[in-house]
Amino acid sequence: MYAPLAVWTTYYYDLTPEDAVLELKKNGIPASELSDEHGEVLLKRGDPKEVGAEFRRFLEQEDFIMTQGHLWLSIKLCSDAEAYNKLLPWIDLYAAIGIKNAVLHVDRLSDEDITDDERFARNLAVLKKLEAYLKGKGIRICLENLSGFVSNVEMLLRFMDELDPDCFGICLDTGHLHLCGDRDQRRFILAAGDRLHALHIADNDGSRDQHLIPYGLGKVDLAAVIAALREVNYEGLFNYEIPGERRAPMPSLAYKLEYIHKCYDYLMA
Repeated sequence: MYAPLAVWTTYYYDLTPEDAVLELKKNGIPASELSDEHGEVLLKRGDPKEVGAEFRRFLEQEDFIMTQGHLWLSIKLCSDAEAYNKLLPWIDLYAAIGIKNAVLHVDRLSDEDITDDERFARNLAVLKKLEAYLKGKGIRICLENLSGFVSNVEMLLRFMDELDPDCFGICLDTGHLHLCGDRDQRRFILAAGDRLHALHIADNDGSRDQHLIPYGLGKVDLAAVIAALREVNYEGLFNYEIPGERRAPMPSLAYKLEYIHKCYDYLMA
């Protein structure tokens, strides 16, 4: 299993993408998922391909890994008729950076009185359009488990059955799964198998999506997560998405990263 420790860039939400990388690196974190907040910052700088290539050179110079990124978090794939066109610059930017796995939320269409089959069909139509655009770009969209009709691995695998594995995969959010009826992290990972390409590691106590670091108030069985990842030979970032921890002074953020590193070493031992 190859799973470098990573913390998503919005851990330092008030810094530039470059300065967030430098802070993570300074505090012993070798990799990161580019957050959609920082993705938006980069997109505002100009041509996505040129900006992405420049940011990639910066990452290479710093010897920093960024093979995962989160696409626009609040995109409404089906509700917004322009969603497809809006995502194309994001894909161009992330591909230019060298991001291999880009996390995306499907549209849960929670406000519409329709069946899950209809939700599935409407999302699939947009994803199929994106599939044609993704081919040959070296980037894969990873659909994340959420509440609602994509809360379980079976629905995500249903999408995978209809989509090119070179263009689409699965992202497991451990915190989201812990809030669903079936909290079995091991079962999710084993079922996803080689379609699992991205992780959002976060903990909670089961009451709400708290996005916490391990071994505090949370109850996610991370030892079981690691064991299952080893069984499927997961190869991607072991990426923490922990906004519940980020509102703290800079010294405290550094101390938390030191703790995260020690937890990672303990889990991987």
